[in-house]
Amino acid sequence: MAAALRGGMTTTADPLPLSETEALAAFARRDRAYDGRFVVCVTTTSIYCRPSCPARRPRPENVRLAATNEAAEAMGFRPCKRCRPDEAARDSHAVARAIGLIGDADARLPLVDLAAAVGYSPDHFSRVFARATGMTPAAYGRALRMERAQDALASSDVTGAIHEAGYGAASRFYEKARERMGMAPSAWADGGRGVTIRWAVAQTSLGPMLAAATAKGVCRLSFGESEHDLRTRFPKADLVEGGEDFARLFARIVAAVEKPGTPSDIPLDVQGTAFQERIWAELRKIPAGETRTYAQLAAAAGTPKAVRAAGSANGANSVAVLIPCHRVIRSDGSVGGYAYGEAIKRELLKRESER
Repeated sequence: MAAALRGGMTTTADPLPLSETEALAAFARRDRAYDGRFVVCVTTTSIYCRPSCPARRPRPENVRLAATNEAAEAMGFRPCKRCRPDEAARDSHAVARAIGLIGDADARLPLVDLAAAVGYSPDHFSRVFARATGMTPAAYGRALRMERAQDALASSDVTGAIHEAGYGAASRFYEKARERMGMAPSAWADGGRGVTIRWAVAQTSLGPMLAAATAKGVCRLSFGESEHDLRTRFPKADLVEGGEDFARLFARIVAAVEKPGTPSDIPLDVQGTAFQERIWAELRKIPAGETRTYAQLAAAAGTPKAVRAAGSANGANSVAVLIPCHRVIRSDGSVGGYAYGEAIKRELLKRESER
């Protein structure tokens, strides 16, 4: 479909924020992640649509692309009544405003108040917000408070960090911290003090691989690193080499590395900012044997303009292969960078494509 659309398609004078090839491919597969990044104009009906519009696809010679709703309307097109692209812009502004309100609030904002502030009903806005960010407003607020707490813990005592982050009660913070961090907040603030991390290094076909795990799951998987590197990350953790239980987990990790793309339920213990965790979640959705560009990754996470930030979040992944950051390439089709070298990245992609 994308190839066919390219044949007779023309674009508006306004530059698109992505390549025509990428835009047409998104339109062909009705990709909701691209809604708001461009619109598709149909000359035979004089309407413009979202990329995800469920309507039947027009003939290639009747298709034009526009960067914005305003550009499409300036050309004489009107919004489609089925997919309502004019509402996409309104939704985007509402979500951006809600994120600002959540960030400025000293305490949790009830959904009914947040929705009223941006002019939506609570249930509808919850769906709009989740579609744009990958989480509900309540979940976003919790993630933001935890992110602030993690930042504050680097320079504050635990009690101070709890209040700086906007938690009304210490017990609530400790409960959420154990769920999300995998370790007590005092250990997080003090280089892993009180946390046992089991680890091992194995020779794999990709070179020496280090894997480490807390009681919750794998917290580090890397190539070419040693115990010294692990201790630099967690200088006060109790590092224990091997162990019977860890040996079984380690064998599963090695198998996942040797045959990347094999379905795996290996538990993870990773933590990052709310944005990083959205990016990591999208990475895990990329099917083995396929790749995405940094722009596609940012769009899938609901932040199409945050391409550079998506690249940084991709690079911050601490568990190689298990969170497949190697499946992200540059827009020009080149492999791009990889923390452990381009050769390993190419080999991982090669093995997945062969499967």
